[in-house]
Amino acid sequence: MGGTSSAAREAARPATTGRRGAVVAALMLSMALAALDATIVSTAVPQIVGDLGGFSVFSWLFSGYLLAVTVTLPVYGKLSDTFGRKPVLIAGSVVFLLGSLLCAVAWNMGALIAFRIVQGLGGGALQGTVQTLAADLYPLKDRPKIQSKLSTVWAVSAVAGPGLGGVLAAYADWRWIFLINLPIGAVALWLIVRHLHEPEREATAHARVDWATAHARVDWAGALAVFACGGVLLTALVQGGVAWPWLSVPSLALFGAGLALVAVVVLVERRAAEPIIPGWVWRRRTIAAVNLALGALGLLMVAPSVFLPTYAQSVLGLAPVAAGFVLSVWTLSWPVSAALSQHVYRRIGFRNTAMLGIGTAALILFAFPFLPYPGQAWQPTLLMLLLGAALGLFQLPLIVGVQSTVGWAERGTTTASVLFCRQTGQTIGAAVFGAVANGVLAARLGGAGDLDSVTRALDSGTAPEATRRAIADAVHAVYLGAAGAAALAFLVLLFLAPRKFPVLKD
Repeated sequence: MGGTSSAAREAARPATTGRRGAVVAALMLSMALAALDATIVSTAVPQIVGDLGGFSVFSWLFSGYLLAVTVTLPVYGKLSDTFGRKPVLIAGSVVFLLGSLLCAVAWNMGALIAFRIVQGLGGGALQGTVQTLAADLYPLKDRPKIQSKLSTVWAVSAVAGPGLGGVLAAYADWRWIFLINLPIGAVALWLIVRHLHEPEREATAHARVDWATAHARVDWAGALAVFACGGVLLTALVQGGVAWPWLSVPSLALFGAGLALVAVVVLVERRAAEPIIPGWVWRRRTIAAVNLALGALGLLMVAPSVFLPTYAQSVLGLAPVAAGFVLSVWTLSWPVSAALSQHVYRRIGFRNTAMLGIGTAALILFAFPFLPYPGQAWQPTLLMLLLGAALGLFQLPLIVGVQSTVGWAERGTTTASVLFCRQTGQTIGAAVFGAVANGVLAARLGGAGDLDSVTRALDSGTAPEATRRAIADAVHAVYLGAAGAAALAFLVLLFLAPRKFPVLKD
């Protein structure tokens, strides 16, 4: 780019004052909390249900939390651009810790689900604001370092979550799953309050906006509309085919209400002075391409994270711990590849590096159905190791690249839109691939059962060999769908993303 505009100069100013190392430590602790809480409850479900009851609705312990995180991401992104990162991160941390405390004292399953949603309302601020602050803290050349640290924290926490939850539930009490958040979160909160100091910034190139003016211009109607629309549509996707059939009255009613709310969101946002989801997020080629590409990433990640453990136990005959290791190896190669990706994108650019990563991922996913039956454990383990390396080469260049194309006043909204699309892709992937797997099983077994019931039969030793083959075919079909999602991301980058990202000068 030629000369630097006022907005570009604003983007180049130091993001914070104070002790940057202490702030980074706080960000890593906050990221660990957000990642742990998405998985730590899973292995404690038997103890929770045994204590509180509510087996028929326990899945909302996960769905409610993830829905709240997803639909609040764009809201927090816009608020962080309006008021600054610090107040949003502090408010989100307080809400998250309050939700954790309430979860620990829940008296029945309904209360626990409600308090998990409160946790998720704070978790959305943790995820989006931490990623945005990471870009604020470092210039472009140093951003891969902090992003790789956060990727490592996320990967380790996500893998350790189920094990830690099981240990706490078995040797202490399931309520400690939530109480453990309080000291960790308190330390992170103290570090942010004490050491993060954001200088005043120009909200636009021509005017400085004070707190009262910014508060008056916040699009609260748009925030409520986005929250309602996202909640209804994501509920329809999460519960469709699980709590009720896809073509049932509840499913159709939710989708119909969701589409009506989409129209409301568009109407409200077009009239808002400072919309929660501004139109420029989709009008700029770079941001739109990254949003779609990372939405496809969320979609394809469902295949290994949800279906591979079932494949490892049911087809390969591995114990749960060994099956977890087969999945977890991609968390070893992913952050390493992400950290090294800077040496690639500095030579060939953000887009080409991401295309190299996702193209390789597509080939790896496509190779999975060609593994021999039943095969050896090292075969899917090797593929997962390679897949993690490919996705590290894909995701981090896109996040670093798209954050570097906007100034401070737009970075929160941009980062939140990327994370929102990835989360939404995971929700859609869980629904679509679940339907694919159950459809293949029904075809192979003459319409008998779904993936959950068939897996339980295998665990009890009452299922024949044909059932194992049916599960292998179902997981193979899911991996082919994931390969298709990777190919879609490749095409989006090829035809929509600019050859060179319009990076602002540091």
